[in-house]
Amino acid sequence: MNIIVCAKQVIDVSEMKVDPSTKKPILQGVPQKISDIDKNAMEEAIKIKEKHGGKITVVTIGPTDAKERIKELLAMGADEGVLVSPPEKYDYYVISNLLASAIKKIGEYDIILCGEASIDMFSGQAGPRLAGLLGIPQITYAQNVVVDKDKVTADRNMGDTAVTTESSYPVLITVTKEINEPRLPSLMQILGAANKPINEMTADSLTDGLNPKVEMLELKGVSMERKNIVYKDDIDESISKLVDSLAKEGVLR
Repeated sequence: MNIIVCAKQVIDVSEMKVDPSTKKPILQGVPQKISDIDKNAMEEAIKIKEKHGGKITVVTIGPTDAKERIKELLAMGADEGVLVSPPEKYDYYVISNLLASAIKKIGEYDIILCGEASIDMFSGQAGPRLAGLLGIPQITYAQNVVVDKDKVTADRNMGDTAVTTESSYPVLITVTKEINEPRLPSLMQILGAANKPINEMTADSLTDGLNPKVEMLELKGVSMERKNIVYKDDIDESISKLVDSLAKEGVLR
């Protein structure tokens, strides 16, 4: 079973602060990490490999320092990594095309695993776009995956309902955070990751000058100030006032 895991290096949003005067996020000095849900995808790949054997390749698009993040996934259990350096300007159109070209260069695969979305942008575009470019089936929002010899079955989290879906191979699956609990590598696994290969590719070697379709004009933080309204009246009267206030704010209808 040849498995490819697409992982993204992101800033640790829990460590990010917003400049109160400009409302712009302060990104300098914020630590980087692998997007949380991509680690769930990695864990699911390891579980599949433990049961069926095979090889796990991690593909990341990012700068040179993303090698350190790839090593974290190699320590978890991936066999090799691929790092693609992006062009100066890129969007999901460019990223998905680079991923597709890199995967075609890697060769044969049975399953591609991605997180349902990255924790920085949370658009959920990368997986579906990639499946479309590769011309393979996709199963999104998988909260449970069962891999058999000839097919894969997944329960998809659709909010109010769960949908069970089957697919033949090759197939792309995006997983939710609820699917598993990513393992922590041991010290020996961390040391051993240094001996696993990380192959580097450039955007120019994979595509012919892709131009982004979307341009980000501005990035600002959203104010989350509380109103701090306290109701001190009789309990029934307080509940009535609270309900009225929530209705006026549009929370209740």
